[in-house]
Amino acid sequence: IAEVLARSGHEVILRARRAEAADAARDRVAASLAAAVTKGRLSEDDRAAALGRLRVTADLGELGGCDVLLEAVVEDLAVKRELFTDLDKVARPGAVLATTTSSLPVVECATATRRPQDVVGMHWFNPAQVMRLVEVVPTVLTGDAATATVQALAWAAGRHPVRCADRAGFIVNALLFPYLNDAVKMLQANYATIEDIDTAMTVGCGHPMGPFALADVVGLDVTLAITRSLYEQFREPGYAPAPLLEHLVRARFLGRKTGRGFLAHPHR
Repeated sequence: IAEVLARSGHEVILRARRAEAADAARDRVAASLAAAVTKGRLSEDDRAAALGRLRVTADLGELGGCDVLLEAVVEDLAVKRELFTDLDKVARPGAVLATTTSSLPVVECATATRRPQDVVGMHWFNPAQVMRLVEVVPTVLTGDAATATVQALAWAAGRHPVRCADRAGFIVNALLFPYLNDAVKMLQANYATIEDIDTAMTVGCGHPMGPFALADVVGLDVTLAITRSLYEQFREPGYAPAPLLEHLVRARFLGRKTGRGFLAHPHR
C-alpha cells in the first residue's frame, strides 16, 4: 500500500514498531520498485521519485501531521483497538483514521477513539500493487468528509473504490468465503476431488484459479477466521466453518506460506 501511494505522488510515512522492521519494509518497497523498472513498467526517474516520497520510522508521533493514517496490522481486534487509541492521541484534528481490516467491525475501531466520525474502513486487496479494488466502509458514526477523503485517495492512487456497509465480509469476502467453505464441505463429503473441483471452476466458470488453489494463496488460517466472523455475525448454518478446514488449520497446514495447505507447495 505504501508503494502504491508513493508511486501515485503522495508523501508517505511508513511506521513500524521497531526501527529494523521499518528499514526492512523500505527495502521491500525498494526491491519491488526496482523489479518494476526491470520489467519495463516504471522508469528509473519515477522509481527514484517514488522512493524519495517514502519515509520510514518507528516513532508513532511522526504521524501527527498526516492527513490520513492507515493501519495494516494483524487481524486482531484487541490489537487494532489499542492502536486506534494511540493514533487518536497523535493524529491532528480532522485527520482520517482508516483501517485495512478485511473482516473485523470497523465501528469497534471507531469507538476506541474520541473521534469516531473520522474513522472509516479502507480495505485493500492483495497484492496491493496489482489489485485495483478498494472497499470503502463507513460506519454509522463516520462523517461524510472521512468517507469522501478515502474515496478520493483511492481514485488518486489509481484504484477503484466501492462503498459498502460495515458488516462482516463487506462485499467481496461475504460472497467469496462461503463459496470457499462450500468447496471444502464438498471435498470432505467425497463429492469430488480437489483437482476436479478446481478444474470445474477454472474451466467451467472462467475463474483464474479454483477454490482450493485460492484458499492456499489467501491462507487457510485467514480463510477460517473470515468464515468464522461471517458465521458469528449472521448465524447462517451454511456459514459454519467446514470441520476439514478447522482440522488443517490446527495442523498448521496454512497454504503457500507454510508449504502445505489443500495442495503441496514444496518450493516454499
